[in-house]
Amino acid sequence: FRRASGRLQLQGAQSQTDLFAGVQQKFFGWPNLYTPFGFNETEDLRTTLYAFNHRAWTSPENYWQLGAYYRRNRDDYEFNRAVPGASNPFIHTTQVRALAFDGHQGFGDYAVTYGVQTMRDSLQSTALIFGRFRTRDYYKASIVPEREFATAPGRLKLRVGAAYDDTNRDDSALSPIIEAVLSRPDGRRLYAQYAETTQVATYTALNSNPAAGLFRGNPNLRRATSRNLEAGVSFQPAGWQVEAAVFHRWDEELTDWTFTRGVTARTANAVNIGTMGAEIVATRKTPRFDLVLGYTFLDKDADYGAATIDASFYALNFAQHRLTAAVTARLGRGFELRVDNEFRVQEENLLRVVGGDNAVLSSLGFYYLPPGVRGLEFSVLVDNLWDDDFQEVPQVPAARRQFSVGAAYRW
Repeated sequence: FRRASGRLQLQGAQSQTDLFAGVQQKFFGWPNLYTPFGFNETEDLRTTLYAFNHRAWTSPENYWQLGAYYRRNRDDYEFNRAVPGASNPFIHTTQVRALAFDGHQGFGDYAVTYGVQTMRDSLQSTALIFGRFRTRDYYKASIVPEREFATAPGRLKLRVGAAYDDTNRDDSALSPIIEAVLSRPDGRRLYAQYAETTQVATYTALNSNPAAGLFRGNPNLRRATSRNLEAGVSFQPAGWQVEAAVFHRWDEELTDWTFTRGVTARTANAVNIGTMGAEIVATRKTPRFDLVLGYTFLDKDADYGAATIDASFYALNFAQHRLTAAVTARLGRGFELRVDNEFRVQEENLLRVVGGDNAVLSSLGFYYLPPGVRGLEFSVLVDNLWDDDFQEVPQVPAARRQFSVGAAYRW
C-alpha cells in the first residue's frame, strides 16, 4: 500500500479554503478472495482524488460553502495471479466529477438549511458491460426550514423540509424530513423524526452479466428508498452522558447480493426490509479516564419477492445484539492506554462456515505523548487482540491478530 497526499488550507477571520490532492495504490491478494476454486486472486487498485472547498461564515451559526472534487479509480482484478488475464481481463476505471453548494441561514427564531449538487460519473470496463448505460448524471436539491419556540418545558425546534433527487437514467424521488426537538433547561433533550432517503444501484450491480460469472447483475434494479421513524432522548445522570433511541426503518427496492444453494455466484437482487432497532450509549469522562458503553438491538423482516434466496451477504448480515466498551486511561507522565471491545451475537447465516455467529473483538493501544513536545505521539497497537476468526462478511476471511508501532507529529 502506497499513498501520497497533501492539503493546503487558507484561514481568514470569517472563511476557510481547503485544497486537497492525493494518489494511492493498493495491491492485495488471498486464496479464494472471491471464489471457491483454489486460485490466488488479486486486486490492484489505483486512485487519484482532487478536492476543493470554500466556506464563509456570516455569523457563528450561519454560513455558505462551495465544494468540488474529481476522483479516478482503476481496478485490475486477477482470477489467477499465476496466469494474468487467463480467464477474462477484469479491468474497470471509474471517474467522478461533482460540484455542490450549501449553507445555513438564521432569521431570529427562523432558519433554513439548503443545498444543491450535481455529479457525473463514467465507467470503462472489460466486464461490466451488460447494463443499459455506463455514464450517469445526478442532481439533488434540498431545503429544510426550521423554527424555534420558547415553551414551558424548554426550547422547541421544528424542522420540515424535503430533498429532491434525480438522474438522467432513473426515476426522480422526493424525500421529506420532519423533526421536533425539545431541549430542556436541565440538559435533557428529546426528539422525534421521520425522514426518507434514496439511492440508485451501482454499476457492478447493474452491469455485471446476469446469466454467468461470479457476480451476477440485474439491469432492472430501481431506485432504493429508505423511510425511518425514530425517537430518542439524551440526559446527564450523575456525571454520565446518556443517549438512547428506538426506530423503525422500511427499505424498498434495496440492492443486496444474495446466495442460492447450487449456484456459486452472488446475485444482485432487490429486497424490501422492515427493521426494528434500539440503541443506547453511555459516556463518562473524568480527568483520569474516558468510558463509553453501548448496546444495539436489531430485528429484520425481509421480502425478496419471486427471487429464490438462501442467504444474504450484506442486507441480512447483521448483529442482533451488539455490546461495545471503549476505555481511555490517562496513566500520567504522557502515557495513555486505549482499549476497544465489541461483543456481537450475529444473525445466523449459512454462508458463515468459519468463526461462528458470535464474536469477541478487541483492540489495545499503548500511547506516549511527551509532555514537553506538543503534537508528538508514539504508539504500540494490537488489533483483533484475541485472534478471533469471526467473518464480518460471510466467506471473507477475518483479519487476524495484527501488531503495529507508529509515530506521529501534528502541528
